[in-house]
Amino acid sequence: MTNDQCVTVTREGPVAILTMAYAPHNLLGLDLMSGMRRALLEAQTGGARAVLLKSGLRHFSAGADTSLFVDAIGPEGKLSVSPLAFLRELESFPLPIVAAIQGVCVGGGFELALACDFVIAARSAKIGSVEATIGINPLMGAVQRQVQRAGVARAKEISMLGRRYDAETFERWNIINRVVDDEKLDEAAMVIALELGNGPTLAHTITKQLANLAAAHGVEAADEAMEQMQLPLWASEDLKIGLESLMTRGPGLAEFKGK
Repeated sequence: MTNDQCVTVTREGPVAILTMAYAPHNLLGLDLMSGMRRALLEAQTGGARAVLLKSGLRHFSAGADTSLFVDAIGPEGKLSVSPLAFLRELESFPLPIVAAIQGVCVGGGFELALACDFVIAARSAKIGSVEATIGINPLMGAVQRQVQRAGVARAKEISMLGRRYDAETFERWNIINRVVDDEKLDEAAMVIALELGNGPTLAHTITKQLANLAAAHGVEAADEAMEQMQLPLWASEDLKIGLESLMTRGPGLAEFKGK
């Protein structure tokens, strides 16, 4: 399967829809990572202002392709490719990314979802870090990101027990954003993606950067960097549109251009 077939890109207004279809279970390996990189670049260069990541198969992703780390087994083992570097690329991607989870979302697939900005899950989805069942722990930073979202106790529980959890539990623990009925998943995820895509794109990019900076280095570091990071906003067309709309039409009615 080629990279183009692993992840297809379609558009709905300002939203680029990335659909993973790497049979049988969207295992995260070199092929799917390459397909994701290509699709994200296509979305960005094609003028999209938000991304919706979904699966065209029964499951979102059943984990990592074990070929990534089989060759590293041994006393001096080292991965030939860094899954963490791929996750960081997703986290730093300038456009907001909404993940729509269905079916099974475990291991590397769960870590892929954690790298997105919003996670919407079908009620029947089963989610978790199951790496302990084969004798390793998460390779793409799930443990530390679970700590950020749910605290140390929950992160240890999730990654050490290696269980699959229902979506509502993870929503309650602040691991994911929202749970919806299965038949409403596509619609609910698209509503959020369109709202983001029609929003002030530059402001959203800076919000992502500030949130990531605060998560990694604390509030003080984000405070120190914030004013410099926000400088481009003052010259943006969207700010002019937003202020004019506020004064002439009232709040919440601006039609942003993403510039």
